[in-house]
Amino acid sequence: MRIKVKVKPGASKNEVKKIEENFYEVRCTTIPEKGKANEKVIELLSEFLDIPKSKIKIIRGQSSREKEIEIE
Repeated sequence: MRIKVKVKPGASKNEVKKIEENFYEVRCTTIPEKGKANEKVIELLSEFLDIPKSKIKIIRGQSSREKEIEIE
């Protein structure tokens, strides 16, 4: 399954919102530095979707706020 995610780094709290069927908004307190925000996004999605982090991969948008993510 592939989903699209809009990331808002540097937010006041960590939060995941489902906007549409395959579109999510992720707010994370982590700043986008050396992939730390990407790691936090994967962690938050893992908790929200109740699946292991190892099953989540960022396919597109490593350095963008709009990401495409594959979930096994």
